[in-house]
Amino acid sequence: MASSEPNSSEYVGHHLLHLNNTGEIQTKLFDINIINIDTIFWSLATGLLTIFLLWLAARKATSGVPNKFQAAVEIVIEMVEEQSKSIVHGNRKFIAPLALTVFIWVFFMNALDLLPVDLPHFVFQAIGLGDIIHNHRIVPTADLNGTMGLALGVFVLMIYYNLKIKGLIGFIKELLFAPFGSHPFLWVFNLGLNVIEFVAKTFSIGMRLFGNMYAGELIFVLIALLGGSATFFGFVGHVFAGTIWAIFHILIITLQAFIFMMLTLVYIGQAHESH
Repeated sequence: MASSEPNSSEYVGHHLLHLNNTGEIQTKLFDINIINIDTIFWSLATGLLTIFLLWLAARKATSGVPNKFQAAVEIVIEMVEEQSKSIVHGNRKFIAPLALTVFIWVFFMNALDLLPVDLPHFVFQAIGLGDIIHNHRIVPTADLNGTMGLALGVFVLMIYYNLKIKGLIGFIKELLFAPFGSHPFLWVFNLGLNVIEFVAKTFSIGMRLFGNMYAGELIFVLIALLGGSATFFGFVGHVFAGTIWAIFHILIITLQAFIFMMLTLVYIGQAHESH
């Protein structure tokens, strides 16, 4: 009788499939007909958690001796404020809180990667949904659709601040006149280069976050394969490798959140400058 247990390739493939609205595998890079429900759910959940923690910190803020929670939040706020001050030269009334929200939100989405890879499936089985929900990926930033959604948000902010700071006419002039000059013969080249620059910024910020988090998630899945081994050395290797990688991954998820925040600040800061 054939074994019902999945082999290594089936196990890895299963953990890389999304819960979507069609129940089918997404074969295209972007497919507007397929919605990854798990990515949307966990993005919203971590976003609400971010808003709640920031609201809680503001509500419990005191001028006296801060508690550990307030002290931790103040450290993050001061770090973000210093970075925004050094990058964005202008009114930061909205930009600094935006950068703070982006950093914490991306950090929480990345941190979901530290949960055991089989935990969602165990939970679904325990509550009786195992026969309904077969696929589920818990890390939104390991989904290209999720990171490109964030990147498109940054793109909208770039366009908004370019229009706000320079005005519509000033922004159009910059697109046509920079960087080669204002001669009409050069307008097409200037416009093409600037469009490529905006597109490259958008894709780079999304692809960078996706690539790092996807690789981290894949390594966790491969380590989890050791846990399925019936040997003592497989179990020990699973515990040892999983612990070491989880500790190292804490640095990765924090660094990737910081890089995404910094690139957001850099791109918005460039909108405050003229060529």
